Amino acid sequence: MDVYKKIAIIGGTGKAGRYIASKALEKGYHVRMLVRNPEKLVFRDSRIEVIEGNVQNIEDLQKLLKDCHIVINTFGQPMKEKPIYSKVTENILGVMSDLHMDRYIGVTGGSLTIAGDSKSIINRMGTKIFEIIYSKMMMDKKKEWHLLSHNQVIKWTLIRLPFIVEGDEVGFIKENLGDMPGTKITNRDIATFIINQIENQKYVQKAPFISN
Repeated sequence: MDVYKKIAIIGGTGKAGRYIASKALEKGYHVRMLVRNPEKLVFRDSRIEVIEGNVQNIEDLQKLLKDCHIVINTFGQPMKEKPIYSKVTENILGVMSDLHMDRYIGVTGGSLTIAGDSKSIINRMGTKIFEIIYSKMMMDKKKEWHLLSHNQVIKWTLIRLPFIVEGDEVGFIKENLGDMPGTKITNRDIATFIINQIENQKYVQKAPFISN
């Protein structure tokens, strides 16, 4: 950990991100979290610096990211709300650029399809269903991907997830760059995988699928 010592976490109270802070502390990282409602924190530790604020507020993002070395973004919102994933990511990347930060790890759904994918028929059908039912969200997710994939300065990683389940860590994670290797993953395994990517260059500027 000679380079990435302090982590800024966005979405740390959500289904995917709620165990990231504890995993980061276990590895010896310093943690700062942006939380809209601190009461939703399921994991509390005096070593975690909590910033109460809104991810759509640039000043709150600046306060969160100052003196940090890496951003972990697992921001999520109800599917019925107007999607703002791309705008949130755009704001994060902008603040990162201003602060000369270069490492970003984010998550998205396995329904996101990009050039080079080799999805199975079943997964292609699932993607098509998502694109029909959640058309606005999928369009916004593709816009978020466009922002990241065209950024050659920041060392980004976008992790594509299957269905997320609550449960004990399985300890075995399947990885694939072309297709989703399974149907579900525990949020504890997601946290472990994310923290392991901090120092790992394997998926820099790539979008791996993971599952249990």
